[in-house]
Amino acid sequence: MVKKVAPSDPWPIIPGEFEVGNPEDCVAVTTLGSHLSDFPLAAGASITGPTKTENIGVEKLVANIISNPNIRFLVVTGMEVKGHITGQSLIAFHENGIDADGRVIGATGAIPFIQNLDADAIARFQEQVECVDLIGTEDEGKISAAVKACAAKDPGALDVEPMIIKLEEGGGEEEIAGFRPMAAEVATVRARIKELETAMVVVGNMNKFAAGVYAAKIEGIMIGLTITLILLGLAVMSEGALSFLAGGT
Repeated sequence: MVKKVAPSDPWPIIPGEFEVGNPEDCVAVTTLGSHLSDFPLAAGASITGPTKTENIGVEKLVANIISNPNIRFLVVTGMEVKGHITGQSLIAFHENGIDADGRVIGATGAIPFIQNLDADAIARFQEQVECVDLIGTEDEGKISAAVKACAAKDPGALDVEPMIIKLEEGGGEEEIAGFRPMAAEVATVRARIKELETAMVVVGNMNKFAAGVYAAKIEGIMIGLTITLILLGLAVMSEGALSFLAGGT
């Protein structure tokens, strides 16, 4: 029988829009922007519910997973949230982590900035769970089958203590002691600035290319004109020489 441990007390530690089953089950299910029933619990999931944003939503999900070492699989399913692209951001976060600015490496969402999880929490999440990508799937049969397949491979609880990430409500924003929060508006502005910087580089490169093409075109015209004039001059000189010789005879 595989090893099981006690999760945090209480668990889940972060409240949210989800349903909870047996905390010893090894599968968590996120349905992204889809609001499905709690059928994954019957298939062997310990927790199931939507994850709507690629920043705070992902942080809450990770906090609840790493506070329960029994969870070893994360099934990512349901429809993407337009603009946020939460599922892709979550998969990218699990695979790549974040850069120095807190942006999820490889994420395509609007504001995929993780500000409330430190390096240890990220490493724990990456080590503890295996992600199963079913993004775009709402079929209960397929999702249940994926949960059962993961449950059949249950390796047992990760041999660690539950990691507790405490989120406190403050000023209308969620904060974690010791970490710098980032409002969605600030993250949006930073994301737009990065997009503008990228666009400016692209435009600059295109302008350089266009300038090079134009310069090469002008140079080609001048070279062609010069050659044409030289040939015409030679033709005129040849005709003059022939006329001179004909007159001399």
